[in-house]
Amino acid sequence: MLMPKVHNRHRLWISSLVALFILVAIYFMSVWLDASGLSTNLEQRNLGPSSQHLFGTDWLGRDMLTRTIKGLALSLQVGLVAGVSSVIIASIMGLAAAIMGEMVNRIVGWLTDLFLSVPHLVTLLLIAFVLGGGAKGIIIGVALTHWPSLSRVIRAEVRQIQTAPYIAISRNFGKSSWWIATRHIIPHLIPQLLVGFILIVPHAILHEASITFIGMGLSPHEPAIGILLSESMRYLSSGIWWLALFPGLCLLLLVRAFAMLGENLKQWVDPRHAHDN
Repeated sequence: MLMPKVHNRHRLWISSLVALFILVAIYFMSVWLDASGLSTNLEQRNLGPSSQHLFGTDWLGRDMLTRTIKGLALSLQVGLVAGVSSVIIASIMGLAAAIMGEMVNRIVGWLTDLFLSVPHLVTLLLIAFVLGGGAKGIIIGVALTHWPSLSRVIRAEVRQIQTAPYIAISRNFGKSSWWIATRHIIPHLIPQLLVGFILIVPHAILHEASITFIGMGLSPHEPAIGILLSESMRYLSSGIWWLALFPGLCLLLLVRAFAMLGENLKQWVDPRHAHDN
């Protein structure tokens, strides 16, 4: 039984390190790559992949590798901010529902069911449209549409923690609800919040790309992945396949790296898998 456990633990560590390497590499490459690759150069337009331009160039002679990496970094920033915002909302809602009485619990439950009854993308489109698009609209839209599922987890976890003996002992000693929440409840929620954050980020990145693809997201002047894919659709019939292939593959790689981190972390913090790792 020891060998499968060791093998599974090594697999989790290796896959997590690979995912972290991908994310760190994207960040440092976005800083390292010269912004001159984003400038127009009509003499080098529509060049295929080569040693000079690994991802080729577009119809304005811009380097697609530079545009893709800069776009991934931009999507990563939007996804991280949106994920943090969503986790904060979920934490507040979950704690309020579990601590502040039955009336607040019913209100939070009603809001949770309301947001879960509508597809994320539809609500996100409406919010982004009302806010005029852009990074602000996407971040607010993701934060307002991705908190319900995590909020349910937090609420259930808090209710379970409240039945623990040390909570009853703290109440008998006259400790306030705020003291119990900050000293006993919130520290126990950190693993769930971290896993929820990492799993929300890839959803935020994909939603940002999809909304930007249809023209309601980031500005067309920014090298966002959704914009690159949207622009490339007009040139696929001309055989300029690299405009869509490389940005699309890199987007999937980024999302998969985050999803892998989230799944591995979930196994580490889940008591049902703790003895297997």
